[in-house]
Amino acid sequence: MFYVIGGITVSIIAFVFTIKFLCELAARVVSFLQNEDPGRRGDRSIYDYVRGNYLDPRSCKVSWDWKEPQEVGQTMSFRVQLFYKNGQPFPARRPVGLRVNITHIELALDIPVTQEVVQEPESNVVKVTFTVRKAGRYEVAVKLGGLNVAYSPYYKIFQPGMVVPSKTKIAYHFSTLVLTYGLQHTLQIEPRDEYGNPTSNSVSLVDEANYSVHIHPVRDLPSTHELGIHTAVSCIKQQCHVLLRLTLKKKGCFRARITYRDQSLSNGEFDIIVLSGEKSCVEKNVSTPGISIYFEAYLYSTGNYSGSPWQRPSVGDEEDEHDSPVEGQLEKVKKPKKVYCYISPKQLSVKEFYLKIIPWRLFTFRVCPGTKFTYHGPDPNHKYLTLVVDDGIQPPVELSCKDRNIMAATFIRFLHKNIGGSETFQDKVSFFQRELRHIHSKRPRTKTCLKISRHSILDSSLKATRNFSVSDWSKNFEVVFQDEEALDWGGPRREWFELVCKTLFDTNNQLFTRFSDNNQGLVHPNAERPPHLRLKMYEFAGRVVGKCLYESALGGAYKQLVRARFTRSFLAQIIGLRMNYKYFETDDPEFYKTKVCFLLNNDVSEMDLVFAEEKYSKSGQLEKVVELISGGAQIAVTNENKVHYLNLLAQYRLATQVRDEVEHFLKGLNELVPENLLAIFDENELELLMCGTGDINVQDFKAHAVIVGGSWHFREKVMKWFWAVVSSFTQEELARLLQFTTGSSQLPPGGFNTLCPSFQIIAAPTHSTLPTAHTCFNQLCLPTYDSYEELHKLLKLAISEGSEGFGML
Repeated sequence: MFYVIGGITVSIIAFVFTIKFLCELAARVVSFLQNEDPGRRGDRSIYDYVRGNYLDPRSCKVSWDWKEPQEVGQTMSFRVQLFYKNGQPFPARRPVGLRVNITHIELALDIPVTQEVVQEPESNVVKVTFTVRKAGRYEVAVKLGGLNVAYSPYYKIFQPGMVVPSKTKIAYHFSTLVLTYGLQHTLQIEPRDEYGNPTSNSVSLVDEANYSVHIHPVRDLPSTHELGIHTAVSCIKQQCHVLLRLTLKKKGCFRARITYRDQSLSNGEFDIIVLSGEKSCVEKNVSTPGISIYFEAYLYSTGNYSGSPWQRPSVGDEEDEHDSPVEGQLEKVKKPKKVYCYISPKQLSVKEFYLKIIPWRLFTFRVCPGTKFTYHGPDPNHKYLTLVVDDGIQPPVELSCKDRNIMAATFIRFLHKNIGGSETFQDKVSFFQRELRHIHSKRPRTKTCLKISRHSILDSSLKATRNFSVSDWSKNFEVVFQDEEALDWGGPRREWFELVCKTLFDTNNQLFTRFSDNNQGLVHPNAERPPHLRLKMYEFAGRVVGKCLYESALGGAYKQLVRARFTRSFLAQIIGLRMNYKYFETDDPEFYKTKVCFLLNNDVSEMDLVFAEEKYSKSGQLEKVVELISGGAQIAVTNENKVHYLNLLAQYRLATQVRDEVEHFLKGLNELVPENLLAIFDENELELLMCGTGDINVQDFKAHAVIVGGSWHFREKVMKWFWAVVSSFTQEELARLLQFTTGSSQLPPGGFNTLCPSFQIIAAPTHSTLPTAHTCFNQLCLPTYDSYEELHKLLKLAISEGSEGFGML
């Protein structure tokens, strides 16, 4: 009986194995029959499938070359081992259709990868290499023919790197803090790694101890015991930042420096003014700006010259003021003179009284972040504390004042109110957009229809808006292109903005021009515009720019960028700055190199230069001589006044010649965006606000780059590694690569397609060396490399250490 039962058991087991074998066999046959793609099936027969002699995704394996958790920024790799269904190694050199997708789950950011067959005995291993910069959780999907390999998808977490002081910032930062004696002040620090990832979640208590605050009084030569000011500093870790709590128990003006492991934070150096009872006086000054706030002071020096040639246009309300009595002269301040410093929410004016009754304005500085204060010790004559005011445009003004700290604190408090409480760019943008929304909040946000012709985009746009009021410009535009039936759900409106900006700022239409045909493509109002282009066109251009800024302030789908790159001098005039010769360097580099640098670096005493500019016709005939100052044709340029001459030349060439055009542009712009809101930015920030970050598109880069020379290894391997490395770069690194190769960190409006000459990648005759570049020809000379990791390391080193200058060799 037992034998019978045993026999039955053996039979059942044999039956089960038979059924399993038949099912497996049937599955292989079905797999063969379903695989209709000859490229995938290759020369496999049904006999191969029956034997399991075919690539099977479930039989493949994935092994990781790192241990978790791993930090961002490293070159990572994993290996995919390919196997036949029967367990034998599958040769990876054959086409297998392996697809690897690595995606940041929260940001939906795809990471580029490279694949390389590892030459092992079986050659069945594919090495996948990639680099991530953003911390977070990633999905790694490995597929063969659309089927997941082994346990794919996999999930990997990459942590932020170490705290990098140069990337770590103080939030809500100011160049000068006004504190109260004995009261605690909290500084919020945002730790970041090399790639901008917040690192506070990974900061340990030991790491927090690496933050230090160094404070000393502002003196020319501070004594040793003064450096030991009593401060109470505590550090508290929050979820996204670190708090430093600071208490100063001594009045005065101090210089502070916050460090992490003895290295300064990116904005970690600033001044502190500590007040006690004077704080109430400052708050009274700020809360009642209608009263006349002035301070007696002594003017010691002005760096170069004083007088009307340096004087900015008046923006004050006083009607009884006169220009300086030294108009047109180059009077150098030789001894201290008694002056009065008037402070309002808009400006700081330095005046003296002629015959003790007539006020003469000497200098005017705007209350904006561009006006910087430098604090010094007592002056030698009156023993008053001194202050140097510098806006980067006028010569620095050195003043001594009995109430210097109160005067400076009043100015700073006005500045705080003007720009929303922080000097950081993002905080200023938030304040700007919030104030702009508030200004237009009482105007109806209803729809208004614009009927536009594509064939005459500018004329039809002018016609559609010619009777628009400011309230109409604030409405939501609904654009309808003639002879098109599409409804405007946002697409036609965005297209209209892009087309009208492209047309307005296209130099072929002669409303704007370029100083030179360089790769920047910077545009400037055209001083020689044709007569048929009326000044009203500039008003329209200003309104379009203002409309873009207002739409961006609304956020979301309304965001509009100005599709143009303006010269720095034009941007400076938009925010009310005076010209100086340094603007030539970016706007007209050829003139800067041939004339400006030549005059700065050489003796001009024998050049017979005068304070006048000669104007020539297109045929080369002298048309007229323009005096830069009154009687300038008789005033010689010397080594002592050549900087002043160059500044006057910049004022004439960059501003005076286009005064009417700029005024009409500002008239249209300021109807929608008040000038006081624009004034909180500098030229670079204003460009970012209007035109965006100028994102560099890697696909556009790859489509228009010209590959010159090179072996099969260079073209098929090195270039694939290169594009993978470039795709992993941040926008900052892409800008550095662009500057390393072209000499400019920005592209012209048309992208890589409009670079002239085209971006070229040339196969260098070297191996495993640093890449080089010829910026005059937009050429990147790329050596050959043995691996992705080697190329990544050396390319990043090249652009980090050599991103400035020309002809990097």
